[in-house]
Amino acid sequence: MAKKKTFETALNELEKIVRQMESGELCLEDAVKKYEAGMKQSKYCLDLLDKTEKKITMLTKDRDDNLKEVPFKDE
Repeated sequence: MAKKKTFETALNELEKIVRQMESGELCLEDAVKKYEAGMKQSKYCLDLLDKTEKKITMLTKDRDDNLKEVPFKDE
């Protein structure tokens, strides 16, 4: 089974792509490929952050309208 990429690894890859694109040394074709790869890494990071935030806690109201913490159950 393939090991899942960590947030830190994906973020480091995204930062590397950004540096390469900002260097101005890429031809248009390579820049487009890097842009696509960067968008993929960005989406992966954002999805992971969203999932992690939901896992940490969900606030719900009980019958008396008081807030209580409920663990997030991954679907």
